[in-house]
Amino acid sequence: MTALASRHRAFALTASLLTLTLAVTACGSSSKKTRSTGPECAAYTQYGDLSGKTVKVFTGIVTPEDALLKKTWVPFEHCTGATIKGTFDKSFETQVLVQAKAGNPPDIAIVPQPGLLQQLVATGKAVPASAETTAMVDKNFSTDWKAYGSVNGTFYAPPQNASMKSLVWYSPKEFKDKGYTVPTTLDELITLSDKIAATGKKPWCAGIGSGEATGWPITDWMEDMMLRLWGPDEYDKWVQHKIAFNSPEPTAALDEVGKFLKNSKYVNGGLGNVKSIATTAFQDGGLPILKGNCSFHRQASFYAANWPAGTTVSPDGDVFAFYLPGKTAADKPVLGGGEFMLGFRDAPEVHAFQTFVASGEWATLAAQGGGGRAVSANKAADVSKCTCSEIDKLAFQVLQDPKAIFRFDGSDAMPAAVGSNSFWKQTTSWITGQSTKTTVDKIEASWPKG
Repeated sequence: MTALASRHRAFALTASLLTLTLAVTACGSSSKKTRSTGPECAAYTQYGDLSGKTVKVFTGIVTPEDALLKKTWVPFEHCTGATIKGTFDKSFETQVLVQAKAGNPPDIAIVPQPGLLQQLVATGKAVPASAETTAMVDKNFSTDWKAYGSVNGTFYAPPQNASMKSLVWYSPKEFKDKGYTVPTTLDELITLSDKIAATGKKPWCAGIGSGEATGWPITDWMEDMMLRLWGPDEYDKWVQHKIAFNSPEPTAALDEVGKFLKNSKYVNGGLGNVKSIATTAFQDGGLPILKGNCSFHRQASFYAANWPAGTTVSPDGDVFAFYLPGKTAADKPVLGGGEFMLGFRDAPEVHAFQTFVASGEWATLAAQGGGGRAVSANKAADVSKCTCSEIDKLAFQVLQDPKAIFRFDGSDAMPAAVGSNSFWKQTTSWITGQSTKTTVDKIEASWPKG
């Protein structure tokens, strides 16, 4: 679930970015800046002289990650003369719609969900991306990402950051000691799980407790399985309700989740029986790995922040993660989230800033900054310069794979009555004993008519 992604990782500023920051400071604090034409600005000449121009950006990204984001804007300001003025507000998603409908939108909104982007475009206030921005996106991103920034065939918003959910956490030490290898197919994952279960150990541990949002981790599980069993086209039909929630494909996907989470031989290692999954907080779901009580925990990259202080998260550390494999080793479905730069003012400086954010320069700056703003699906990002975590480097590797087929979190795109209500509640009932058929039937019945 996108809204629950952790935003508590530290930031390390690189020397190159610090140099540019100091250069801007040396130019004075006047709001009307003059661009630099020094050698560090060679890649920015394409944006022209924007001295005295201001671009207002509105986003829901807040402390501490707003600081990481603002640092990536410094070179653009320094080398074009433009001023990027950010407004960072937790109530962004509500307020940006109000502003757009009132005819007073920002120059650019950083939109975290395709559904919200579609709502904003529907106000009639959004501006299609320029030819230069479109060309940059075509060069640096897959068609999947461009499609999420498009509405009714018109491209509006270049991608910015990305997050990855299709991960399985494990103990590298256990794998080394037992001679296990990372599975490359779903069948291999099941075979390894069976092998571990045969020793008397429960291979999987999980928790879906999250207050009023209890159940959301199962929605991620089911979305991952929809992608793996049926592919992106059927996944899209399911999310858009072009096939019913209780049709054969999603029913089979939930049953596939059940092979793991409702299997008494598999769960809930170190925590209890199958039903204990519902009462275990999602933050605690993977912790038994550290005590050797389970081997696997499926959770997004943000889970790195949930390990106790002192835990080494690396390929040879206390814990790490591997890509949740597809049906075959060649299949690379990826579930995750991301953000898009939607423009509302048709002006050179606005289009130039959108183009910059779609560039390899911006993606590399974000990677250099590290922390929660590092990862992007931008193929031109120089990952070798990343100061981010080992998990973020893994996410980069998966997202930049030419074979990767990316899809957004489906529940976030479904109507609220389903995606953040019945889907959560009914799958919680499912984990505590309700049948798959009853579960998908009840979710289908909750889908708003018309």
